[in-house]
Amino acid sequence: MHIPWEDVRLFLAVCESGSLSAASKRLQITQPTVSRRLAELESALGEPLFVRSAQGIALTSYGERLLEPAGRMAEWAAEVDRASERRETAPAGVVRITAPPGIAFEVLAPFAAWLRGKLPGVTLEVLASVHYLDLSRRDADLALRFGAPAQRDVLSLAALDVEAGAFASPEYAASLPRRYGVADVGWIAWAPPFEDVSPNPELARMVPGFRPAFASDDFLVQFRAAEAGLGAIVLGRFAHRFSQSRLVELDLDLPPVRRTLHLACARSALEIPRVRAVADHLVAELKHTQAKRKR
Repeated sequence: MHIPWEDVRLFLAVCESGSLSAASKRLQITQPTVSRRLAELESALGEPLFVRSAQGIALTSYGERLLEPAGRMAEWAAEVDRASERRETAPAGVVRITAPPGIAFEVLAPFAAWLRGKLPGVTLEVLASVHYLDLSRRDADLALRFGAPAQRDVLSLAALDVEAGAFASPEYAASLPRRYGVADVGWIAWAPPFEDVSPNPELARMVPGFRPAFASDDFLVQFRAAEAGLGAIVLGRFAHRFSQSRLVELDLDLPPVRRTLHLACARSALEIPRVRAVADHLVAELKHTQAKRKR
């Protein structure tokens, strides 16, 4: 039987989101619509795709058999979209960039303002998330993420070594004891459901009985708490032209943690003029920042 692409897209959204409500947000339709369309799909197939329970939903064995080919169909749908946009003659339109919340806030938001003067026809759509989005399937056009791309058709266009440091407001820094250590600092960290996201595990290893002085599931709230003097926040230590933070780095002997930030892009997406133009500017920024670190 023929399964329309929109039904496959709905199936994947429910699989990857883990719930009907999360899938509705991802697809930008109502939850009752998701539920109705999923029921219609299962009826047409003659088999249930998911098992519903109080803990959520899980794939049936039949649904598991459909998952891999559905993923491949999504990748080819993205290829069709990209192929149709290669006929652009000048950079124009929306470019979607995904990045961890801290990078999105600290780098991409001010970068977008600067980019408007360079590419006035391009609009950036920044997706701040602790989860990876699939570039092959065009969940985003570009990604700034820690770790080199693992997919064969996704390239690393540039890389920047980033070290972690502890930052706080000048007032909070001045309130600490003269010879303070890691355990003397009130830490701002992630709240559930992101309690296992860095730096929480690292702080838990350094501080016996670690308990955040303040926690939030939203990076902007964490950052604002640090600015207000609630405690210290772990941020990447790298200077770039867009940095305007008033936070100061604390003199702490943290274990050296160096990660590499990669600018990633699906190979075929680089043939779209607006994606290539934004990527080129981001490559230049990362190389400029890396060069400043080495001086």
